[in-house]
Amino acid sequence: MSEPMTRLPEIGCNRRGFMGSAVVAAASLTSLGSLRASPTLKSGAEEAAARLFRSLSPEQRRTIAFAWDHKDNTRGLLRTFVSNNWQVTPANIRSDFFKPEQQNLAREVFERLVSPQWLPKFIQQLKDDTEGRPWGDELSLAFFGDPQQKFQMVMTGRHLTIRADGSSLPQAAFGGPIFYGHAGQGFNEKANHPGNVFWSQALVANKLFPMLSSDQQKEALVDKAPPEAEVGFRQDKATIPGLPVTEMNEQQKSHLKLTLDTLVEPFRAEDGDKVRKCLEAREGIDACRIVFYKSGDIGNDKVWDNWRLEGPAFVWHFRGSPHVHVWVNIADDPAQALNARG
Repeated sequence: MSEPMTRLPEIGCNRRGFMGSAVVAAASLTSLGSLRASPTLKSGAEEAAARLFRSLSPEQRRTIAFAWDHKDNTRGLLRTFVSNNWQVTPANIRSDFFKPEQQNLAREVFERLVSPQWLPKFIQQLKDDTEGRPWGDELSLAFFGDPQQKFQMVMTGRHLTIRADGSSLPQAAFGGPIFYGHAGQGFNEKANHPGNVFWSQALVANKLFPMLSSDQQKEALVDKAPPEAEVGFRQDKATIPGLPVTEMNEQQKSHLKLTLDTLVEPFRAEDGDKVRKCLEAREGIDACRIVFYKSGDIGNDKVWDNWRLEGPAFVWHFRGSPHVHVWVNIADDPAQALNARG
């Protein structure tokens, strides 16, 4: 079944089982208190993107290279646009629009934006979501600005929007809103999401729910999920639904931090560190709330398919029904005009 584009104002495992390997991997990640560097123009993905940009012919640049603040008639500021299923330009990476060496550079950018451990899973996702087509088919890319100064390269397709910008937009993690998702074995997945490469993240988050007291569970559980693409920052943090992290005990907080590690794990370490730096700029994870949604509970088994971790300038929205869509929008200040548009 083809999937419509959602707009704003998408290693299988046993559903009840908890992936020990995911816990070990996530626990080994850098903690909130030990940060490395954010992406720079000298980072691997950015250097590969710069080489690709320099290789473009004048004709190619007219199609895929834009000014930093380029606005589209329907999408507005194009480099902040995000959707579950879209093409930023008509230039298919595997088409003859790009030379083979340029296609290889685009693949290099992609591989350097994700963690080596997760690369096979992203490859599987793209294969599944394009009916078995080779990598790069139904993916497009665009450049905004100049890689020698300030730029962004965005890559888009079904269930994917990722960016390389070398922190050209210093207040934003990932260079702006991103999206990832997967329909592992069909549009309408079963309760245990067989074959879905991202469902393991939901299992980690769901392990927190039984750790909560009955009163905490009542506060964390909300009847209806909002429209999935509503990931703009709320100017009043008191309006954020769910259980405040400040009401959690140390064991619960520790597991929530493990959940955060699991969320950033698929991406390069520099982007994970930028996420944490943005969080720390806004009182850390203590400023966030966790919410689980009754709606969309596949199988009615109370393993919540839809959930969200949200703070003043932090939204990580996981929609698991009917298949996985994950919307991410993170900055260091909620006043920044970084709201996802779609």
